[in-house]
Amino acid sequence: MVRDPASSALHPFSGALEPANFFAGPAQEEALARLEWLVGERQRCGLIVAEAGHGKSHLAATAARRLGGLTAEVAVLSLAGLPDGEWLDLLLDRLPLDAASRSEAIRPWLKLENRLRENTLLDRPTVLLVDDIDRGPDDARDGVARLAAAAEPRFGTVVVIATARPEGLAAVPDTLRRRAAVRIDLPAWTEPEVAAYLAAGLERAGREAGVFPPAAIATIWRFAAGVPEVTRRLAHLAVAAADAEGLERVEAATIERVWRELSPLEALQAALASQPEPAAIGRFRAVRRLWG
Repeated sequence: MVRDPASSALHPFSGALEPANFFAGPAQEEALARLEWLVGERQRCGLIVAEAGHGKSHLAATAARRLGGLTAEVAVLSLAGLPDGEWLDLLLDRLPLDAASRSEAIRPWLKLENRLRENTLLDRPTVLLVDDIDRGPDDARDGVARLAAAAEPRFGTVVVIATARPEGLAAVPDTLRRRAAVRIDLPAWTEPEVAAYLAAGLERAGREAGVFPPAAIATIWRFAAGVPEVTRRLAHLAVAAADAEGLERVEAATIERVWRELSPLEALQAALASQPEPAAIGRFRAVRRLWG
């Protein structure tokens, strides 16, 4: 048997956007290095562009952990689905303001400016990782662009890193597109990268190597077309199916059977993703938790 799922506290292909679950292939390592350069050189803006499912949100979460290790103050905010007028409050929630600053009776923008001024005086970069900027409300996109373009000294150590889908680039403020010192495009995985991802996941969970023979790896790569999120889900379900059947390895036939069950769901989600964002109702606040 591969392993009893109930006996394992860690699944090899977890969907959580934890930095510990991040697989860094050559493209991802290059992306992280370029983001570190962006902050080290005090550039003002960078763009991460990737199709849905190609890992831009996971890259942003991992970059936040790495950049925080470079003494930067890092805040991560997803704009997807946010109502108008709420992005600034959510951004302030992600900054380590003291109790007095947080409760001060001044406008949110002034609170942000005060924090940026404090970081500038301490020579500490402020890195704002803005996920799904192309799917955010107009006021949020304009506000983020203002942070990246402002010439005042208190904004001098602010680095904005925004993620977007290729089809959403037209919605990214022109200021951000023109000022971006780097643009990072995340490609689909190659077959060797899929093999490395599967091996890394199994090792992290303490499971045996060789659970996926070469034919199974090739089948996953072919069905998932190298899309990281589809690869993860297919591997997750294939391992669960093999465990349930008491199989020593995940065979290509198991993956094909799982794919037939998964593909209608993939088609439905693709159709839903192509629909316009629903209008916000009331003051619903959407918050994405990237890690615990």
